[in-house]
Amino acid sequence: MCARLLSFHHAPSVPPGVQGLHLVIHYRSFCNTDPPGLVNVWNESFTGRGAVVLRSATLLEYFLFAKAYFDPEGLIVAADGDQLVGFALAGFGPNGDGSGLDTTAGVLSALGVIPSHRKQGVGAALTARAEAYLRRRGATTLYAGPMAPLNPFTFGLYGGSQSPGFLDSDTAAGPFFERRGYFAQEGKLVFQRPLDRPPVVTDGRFAAYRQRYEITVGPRKETTWWQECVFGPLELHDYRLTDKATGKWAARASLWEMETYSPAWNEHAVGLAELEVVTDARRKGLARFLLAQILRHVHEQFFTVAEIQAAETNIAAVNLIRGLGFTQVDRGRRFRLEA
Repeated sequence: MCARLLSFHHAPSVPPGVQGLHLVIHYRSFCNTDPPGLVNVWNESFTGRGAVVLRSATLLEYFLFAKAYFDPEGLIVAADGDQLVGFALAGFGPNGDGSGLDTTAGVLSALGVIPSHRKQGVGAALTARAEAYLRRRGATTLYAGPMAPLNPFTFGLYGGSQSPGFLDSDTAAGPFFERRGYFAQEGKLVFQRPLDRPPVVTDGRFAAYRQRYEITVGPRKETTWWQECVFGPLELHDYRLTDKATGKWAARASLWEMETYSPAWNEHAVGLAELEVVTDARRKGLARFLLAQILRHVHEQFFTVAEIQAAETNIAAVNLIRGLGFTQVDRGRRFRLEA
C-alpha cells in the first residue's frame, strides 16, 4: 500500500558524453514495497562512522516502521524510474511528560541521497516536502538532526550511544542546512574509550562511597511512553548507585549493547545512553565514582569499546569524561529553523 502521490521534479542527471538529458525524479510517500530500496539508499548515503550498515530491512522495521507514531506521509522518497535515490524522514518531539507527541516541534530525522544523484536538487526537494509535511501537522519550529529528547527516529541506527544530531563526520549535512536558513542550535560531543584496560582513578572520596553505597544492575524501568518508543527493541541496563541506609539511589546510568554498530566498527561496543545524579548529590564525585565502577565492570565483559556523549557546553561533564580516559571521536549538531 502506498500513501498519496506528492509531486514530480525535473532534475538533471547527465551521463558522461550525453548532452541535454533530464531525468524525471518522482517524489511520493512511503510504500510497503520500499524497504529494500531504502536499505540501498541508506548504505550508499550514510557511509560515515556514525551510521550502521544495513544487511536487510529488519533494522528499519525495528527502529522506524514499528514505532507507534510512524506515519508513511512523513517518510518521503525520491525515485528515478524504479530506483529509489533518496529519502527524508520527518517526525515530532514529545510532550512535556513524554506521554504523547508535541506536533509543534517538527524534526527532520534523516536525509539521504545516493552519490549519483547529489548536487541536482534532490536533497533540497526532499527537505522542502518534509518541511511542508511538518507544517501541515502543526509544527511551528523545525529541527534538523535528531537530538534527545527530540529524536523520534534513528536511535540505534545513527549517531552512536545516543542521538547527537547530525554528525560532523557527515561533512555535507551542516553546510546543506545552513544554506537553507537553519542555524546550529547546540552540539553534542561523542567520546569513545578502548576497554582493553580498566580505568585508573584516584579520588580520596571513593573509599567512603564504597562503604555507603552499593551498585545494582537491572533492566531500565520507569520509562515514559516516549522513551519506550525511542529505544524500541533495545534493552537498556540500569546501573544505580543506591544508599545502603535509605535504599534511595543517588546516581544512575543506562547502558545498552551497541550490536547494531558491530559490523561497521568491528568492535563489541557498549553505549551510555543516560546519566543522572539527583540534585542534592551533585558535584560530590558520585558520577565519577559510578562511571569508574561501570567501566571496570564492562572491561571484564566481552566489550572492546565504550561510548558516551555530552553537551559541548557542559564543561564539567566533558572534563569528567576526559578524565576517565575517553577521547573525542566526533561531534553532533542540531539545526533549527523557525517555521
